[in-house]
Amino acid sequence: MNKFTSKLILVLALFCSILKAQTVLRGYVTDSKNGDTLIGAVISIGATKAVTSDIRGAFELKVDSSGSYTLRCDLIGYKTYNKSIIIKENEALTLNIQLLDGNNSLDEVVISAGKFEQKLSDVTVSMEIIKPSLIENKNITSLDVIINQVPGVSVADGQASIRGGSGFSYGAGSRVLMLVDEMPMISADAGDIKWNYLPLENIEQVEVIKGASSALFGSSALNGVINLRTIYAKDKPITNIISSFGSFDAPSKTYKWWKGTSQFQKGINISHAQKIGRLDLVLGGHIFDDDGFRMLETEYRKRFNINLRYNFKKIPGLAVGVNTNMMNTIGGLFFLWQSYDSAYIPQGRTIQKYNNDRFNIDPYVTYFWKNNKLSLRNRYFKTVNRNDKGQGSSAELYYSELQYQKHFANNLNLTTGAVYMEQQVLGDSLYGKHGGRNIAGYVQADKKFFKKLTVSLGIRGEFYKLDTAKTNGYLFPHDHKVPLPFQPVARIGLNYHAFEYTFFRASFGQGYRFPSVAEKYVSTAVSSLKIYPNNSLQPERGYSAEVGVKQGFKIGGFKGFLDAAAFYTKYESMIEFVFDIYKPGGATGVFYQDFPYAGFKSKNIGEAQITGYEISVSGAGKIGPINVTVFSGYTYMNPINPNFNPQRDTLGLPGINILKYRSKHLLKNDIQLDYKFISFGYSTRFQSKTANIDRRFVESILHEYNDIANGVNWDAVDATYILPGLNTNFGQFQKSVWVHDARISCKLNKHIKLSFIVNNFTNVSYQARPGDMRPPTQYVGQLALKF
Repeated sequence: MNKFTSKLILVLALFCSILKAQTVLRGYVTDSKNGDTLIGAVISIGATKAVTSDIRGAFELKVDSSGSYTLRCDLIGYKTYNKSIIIKENEALTLNIQLLDGNNSLDEVVISAGKFEQKLSDVTVSMEIIKPSLIENKNITSLDVIINQVPGVSVADGQASIRGGSGFSYGAGSRVLMLVDEMPMISADAGDIKWNYLPLENIEQVEVIKGASSALFGSSALNGVINLRTIYAKDKPITNIISSFGSFDAPSKTYKWWKGTSQFQKGINISHAQKIGRLDLVLGGHIFDDDGFRMLETEYRKRFNINLRYNFKKIPGLAVGVNTNMMNTIGGLFFLWQSYDSAYIPQGRTIQKYNNDRFNIDPYVTYFWKNNKLSLRNRYFKTVNRNDKGQGSSAELYYSELQYQKHFANNLNLTTGAVYMEQQVLGDSLYGKHGGRNIAGYVQADKKFFKKLTVSLGIRGEFYKLDTAKTNGYLFPHDHKVPLPFQPVARIGLNYHAFEYTFFRASFGQGYRFPSVAEKYVSTAVSSLKIYPNNSLQPERGYSAEVGVKQGFKIGGFKGFLDAAAFYTKYESMIEFVFDIYKPGGATGVFYQDFPYAGFKSKNIGEAQITGYEISVSGAGKIGPINVTVFSGYTYMNPINPNFNPQRDTLGLPGINILKYRSKHLLKNDIQLDYKFISFGYSTRFQSKTANIDRRFVESILHEYNDIANGVNWDAVDATYILPGLNTNFGQFQKSVWVHDARISCKLNKHIKLSFIVNNFTNVSYQARPGDMRPPTQYVGQLALKF
């Protein structure tokens, strides 16, 4: 007993001496410029002792022994902080750290590539960043407009395509996943992106990932990801008010109905962010009223959003919050023209009128401690669509994601998580009643070796069920299938920091997308066309690979990146929207019998392959007395069917092996010049001709039954075409297009800015898809107030 007591006393004495020797270092990390608290800064002493600042910017670091140390603080976007300190035994030391801004185009900070903050130069995939200043300067009222300005990305009729990955699907499904604050913002029924619902008034930045990203983000990330990050409240209150008023000019060519009178458009965005004690508050509002540039195509929408976050005092690092957004929009939906010389008049001079509601609420909890982060994020997203044709839809999406992150002292970041998503289509004439469920788990590791080589590895298991259809997974490659109850997808990426501002990268990522409710079950009519269901539609799979180099450069005070990449994408069981005659038993060749069955259906068309390359330049800084901002790039794509057979593959134009509704060349450019209180901006977009479309658009319904010998040539009868006038004016559709925008602004003082914007100032007439003439010249005046 005495021996035991002696040992116990010795252990307790040793333990007490260790506690006695420990010194606690406390403090806060703030921005040296504006005093804002900084979250996630890494504070370290030596190679093994490190902690991160919590939501309040606070940190606490325990030091085992006294002596001289070098304290280091790192945060992406800021210059590294180093300070020599002396630790005395039993002394509590308080040290507040102020970080200097080191962020420029060479050190842009992103989250989407790995679900944690990292420099853009360190990511292993191609990625672009859209700043809120560009959205404001161009007076963007819907996110799809500015996405169309991103190199390698195009948006046609609401369908986003990255490097030719998607064609035309009229809002049914999406291969590009839209995120708001890292959670999917995809409707439960159509599986599409509601562009006008996204809160532009509260944007921090938009990040665009190019290539398959299903390993981190799941289904719908087959072609890439767009992540809209909303702002957080700063230590100082910020209020922004942006109002605009504009009008459309008459088209360059004379069309019926358009009499040269202006069609007006007006809107206002309001946002406010501030901290109230430990509560972070962000408010936003948006009103938009558009007369439209086409007959009856109007839009009136109202949007309101609020973000709340509370930081607990007694539990440092713990925060709870809730974000919400809601919108009502009323208007008319234009689909097909009356005829080519009446391109701004809808078929039948009628239009589908709608009254739609959108609502989401996102409760979440985050907890930071030392180098760990645990978060639980949830989203409820409801969409209600009503129209005057007696068809509507109501759908709900429930999303929950539990995520854990660990930052190790040896430059290793580990991210793991689990996802549960449920979708309910609540029984309507458009889709019927359907239910779906998505369960997934993922893990990703990002490690930097030798301070030069970044390696990223990720894997995800994905299970999807929609009614009775469910995931039947297998391991790749498809020639050696191993059946699984879930679909595994993986990614690997490398980034090598070769020289000071030279980064080589290579990546490979798999993708998987389950069909949406709309693609499988929709049954409706738009203008004279019907949209048909396809219950047998199967999931599509694919992968993308790329190699690239990012080279930083400086010209005077201007700093930027030149980026070059070569890419390869392959799809299996690709889903495309196919226009044909879907009469039971097949087309008869009798006009009045076949015409009512003309329409679209989603189909698995087989394999697809896309190769190409992309060169882009982005940067900002002063060249002489002028501050210059550049965002530009050129993309070449070759989207083909690798198994093309002209005798069998007859849905497109005869003999053309190009995937439908794609272009081979895209050129995007935006430049902003700021001199004192005057600014000038110029944007251009070039898109080469659309080489292939559904042949039914340019053929008479009775094409196969022409009888020239008896004087009957149905191809010459306009009324037998789905789009009258397109065939005889096909060259006006199938042409390369340049669109130019310009803007000028004047800062009256630090609070007030006046701007004048002209979109499509050459007034070029062009179509994004057959029958969809795009806007003529638009003039916009803008007033921006900042407090």
